[in-house]
Amino acid sequence: MLICVGSVILSTLITRQPAAAQPAASRIVYGLTLLPSGFDPHINASSELGIPLRSVYDTLVYRDPITKDFVAGLAERWEISPDGLLYTFYLRRDVRFHDGEPFDAYAVAANLDRITNPETRSQKAVFLLGTFERYIVTDAYTIQLALKAPYAPLLDSLAQVYLGIASPKALQAYSSDLYQLHQVGTGPYQMVEFIPGDYILLRRNPEYRWAPAFYLPDNPSPVEEIEFRFFTDPATRAPALESGAAHIMGELAPLDALALNRRDDMTLLPQPIPGMPLQFLFNTAKAPTDRLDVRRAIITATDRTAIIDSVFQQLSPVAYGPLAAASPFYEAQIKQFYPYNREVARQALSDLGYTDNDGDRILDLNGAPLRLIVIVPTWGNAPQVAQRLQSQWRDQGIDAELRQVPNLAGLLAAVQSGDYHLVAFNDFGADPSLLNTFYLTDGRNNFMRVSNANLDQWLMQATQTNDPAERQNFYTGVQGLIMDQALILPIRDYVNLNAYSKRVGGLTFDAYGWFPLLANLTFNADE
Repeated sequence: MLICVGSVILSTLITRQPAAAQPAASRIVYGLTLLPSGFDPHINASSELGIPLRSVYDTLVYRDPITKDFVAGLAERWEISPDGLLYTFYLRRDVRFHDGEPFDAYAVAANLDRITNPETRSQKAVFLLGTFERYIVTDAYTIQLALKAPYAPLLDSLAQVYLGIASPKALQAYSSDLYQLHQVGTGPYQMVEFIPGDYILLRRNPEYRWAPAFYLPDNPSPVEEIEFRFFTDPATRAPALESGAAHIMGELAPLDALALNRRDDMTLLPQPIPGMPLQFLFNTAKAPTDRLDVRRAIITATDRTAIIDSVFQQLSPVAYGPLAAASPFYEAQIKQFYPYNREVARQALSDLGYTDNDGDRILDLNGAPLRLIVIVPTWGNAPQVAQRLQSQWRDQGIDAELRQVPNLAGLLAAVQSGDYHLVAFNDFGADPSLLNTFYLTDGRNNFMRVSNANLDQWLMQATQTNDPAERQNFYTGVQGLIMDQALILPIRDYVNLNAYSKRVGGLTFDAYGWFPLLANLTFNADE
């Protein structure tokens, strides 16, 4: 998904303060593996942008990485009205932005104005706000968010980097195109330099005194500077670690990860990612996958364990439903659906009238072969998985045509055409409300063309109650219904394979799995 940054941005280069002439006493290189179309968290949607920017910005609240509970951030505390329509945030009074400007309720308001302004063209942040209607600044350190309808995921949304609080002074000083090069937050690291397509340089904020509880209070040897460089070709990542050109790297190929794990100077850290697994979503509006029993047979004919063994070297768990096991409200009973059984699958297709009438080893019905068109993106090992599906299904008399798309735009265009039976896709997030855009009848990512009144009702009710037990009941029902209706073929829960030099210590990730807690890193320059 490589998209070049616009020529306006490239030609601007940087007017920020230059990087230090001499390297910092502790400076490491962190490998980024994707070059998104932009790095502004209020505008852009890539997970990659959060790897550096999670530590440039603070958020009103945080999720604890271990308990997943909400904890104080820029807001010391908050209250939710009994009807769920008004959230009141009481803000810290000791926070300053990297440019020296004080943080207050008016800064939060300026950020909300920017995100909700249609001219910003926000791809993710504005949608995270759900039913947000307006804010009310009651005093300099108190702000209320009023909702049109209850929206339980709001705290989760406010904990994400896409709703990080930026300096209003910096937002006013730069256009939307240019702000991404001059980002100013309140976090433990400040952006020093950004050369698009080349590197991002962060430097530790020595004035940072308002860390959330899960940051190390007294890091004995914090990393002073972190340089993020792009390694978009998977083949370059392991060699960069081995040569010392990078100290930390994620999204390693499974075989490379295993090889690095055997080295004495490297540590492998597999990080489970909450959200949706790598899955193939069925188009229920196109024959033959418009038939429930055909979809069920296809899932039953798929040996997911064999795929995990061969493609992921057993470094990812098998997925069983629409949520990864690392996700809040995951229902473990979902594992009972569709155990692999070639004979059961073949018999089910036979009962539907599929036979090999012409001896070409492909099943057909009334002369029409059982042929599936599969849309395959280039990321997440989807091509390797699709090739193994093609081989497995061929042995079962199912022919699959794989249509690879180069980027998200290509995938969306292919889906828009309607000429497909399955599409590989996944999404990430700690709150299962991310299912809404895929499974609601009017969801903008309803690739399955599904319309189910129970799904619509349960998904909406789950976003309207703050009671965890009620939400669990709704999401248990949602997961069971999705699999009962065979709307997806789940393959593997996403695990980000990170490796890092043993000179680096303290590598941990936030509750969303992708974003490192840079303030907790240490570096031993003498090793």
